[in-house]
Amino acid sequence: MAGALAERRGRRLRPDDAGADRPRLVAYDLLRAVSAEDAYANLVLPAMITERGLDRRDAALATELGYGTLRASGTLDQILAGCLDRALSEVEPAVLDLLRLGAYQALRTRIPPHAAVATSVDLARVTGNGRAAGFLNAVLRRVVVCDWDAWTSRLGSGRSALGRLALRTAHPDWIAAAFADALGGDLAETGKALAADDVRPQTHLVAWPGRISRDELVAASGGAAGPYSPYAVRLGAGDPGALAAVRDHRAGVQDEGSQLCALALTRAPLTGPDARWLDLCAGPGGKTALLAALAAERGAIVRANELHPHRAELVRKATAAWQVEVSVGDARAISETESYDRVLLDVPCTGLGALRRRPEARWRRSIVDVAVLAELQRDLLTAALRLVRPGGVVAYVTCSPHLAETHEVVAGHDLLDARASFGATDQLGAGPAVQLWPHRQGTDAMFCALLRRR
Repeated sequence: MAGALAERRGRRLRPDDAGADRPRLVAYDLLRAVSAEDAYANLVLPAMITERGLDRRDAALATELGYGTLRASGTLDQILAGCLDRALSEVEPAVLDLLRLGAYQALRTRIPPHAAVATSVDLARVTGNGRAAGFLNAVLRRVVVCDWDAWTSRLGSGRSALGRLALRTAHPDWIAAAFADALGGDLAETGKALAADDVRPQTHLVAWPGRISRDELVAASGGAAGPYSPYAVRLGAGDPGALAAVRDHRAGVQDEGSQLCALALTRAPLTGPDARWLDLCAGPGGKTALLAALAAERGAIVRANELHPHRAELVRKATAAWQVEVSVGDARAISETESYDRVLLDVPCTGLGALRRRPEARWRRSIVDVAVLAELQRDLLTAALRLVRPGGVVAYVTCSPHLAETHEVVAGHDLLDARASFGATDQLGAGPAVQLWPHRQGTDAMFCALLRRR
């Protein structure tokens, strides 16, 4: 990425320069898809890159500009608002996306400000927004008078230290506050956690037990063994879908933190029978597959439940190598005459622990979502504890560090010390629940609590 940016320093891209504007055009089209169609950037960008035939360097530039602009859009909008002679809401959405893209290039990359302005004006003409070229030029020239630090310092005047940190790292205030609360109010570490949301995550693979060893997967992929999960491989680069082991379903793509949470359930101490396992909210099936592989080695059976039929089908595909019963329905309504020994409850959540993977998510979510989801999470935990046998174990898992979705949901229950089930994983905190972080373990910010039914 740095090389792609460096090659474009000072170079004005011309609309008639064959293919030269394609990275910026892809980035712009991505912004429009997200803004106008509520698209998910991580789902649509790969297809755009393939359809436009971008080479590796151009794909890296398009990704940096598109994802970066989406991540920074809230702060960029505040900067742009200070450079406009009208309300931000009065700017045409397509032109606003051009302004965001130009401002991001000028303030958050090594592209020279004059080049960011010039290429944005060119892009306006290429995309049918030529009538706004003069307006775009004037606004962006006001933007480039200051750099990012100067702008955020100006905007942060009179705000709290946490508010200034939220501006500087381009996060909504409520998310910055949630991270700070989860980290005990440590602003220095909160800054590291917020900054980690802008770091491109590594791709993690899982070697399905009994189908391929981790050493074999390391050799086949050129990756490195994960430091925590005995089945994890971390890829430095490359398309995991191109690996034969992934195509043949001997391995899969799964964050090492997700692996650790599924493994924690299987490692939790249990007295009595250990033959029936349940994944209560199973879609899309990655954790279910890991449970199924481990259950097969231990003579246990696995059932998976998923609310949505299309996601249940993904679970069936993910677990096709093992005998897994997949049901479709609301987990809160399941009536069972037989109970389960181990239950995995990976609840729907805000996804604040995976913001680095979903660049637009931090600005789509709101504090209102937390209260709605927390109520659902408590109801699902009640259902899980009803379905597990007395003495059995429930793993409550969520990809969010927000206290309302984590510690507050499991408070008052009989908690095991989950740290003992996370092996050699470091920086696990005071327990008994575990909160992982991108800036600590290099995983998504997964939360895991192990509960024993009394």
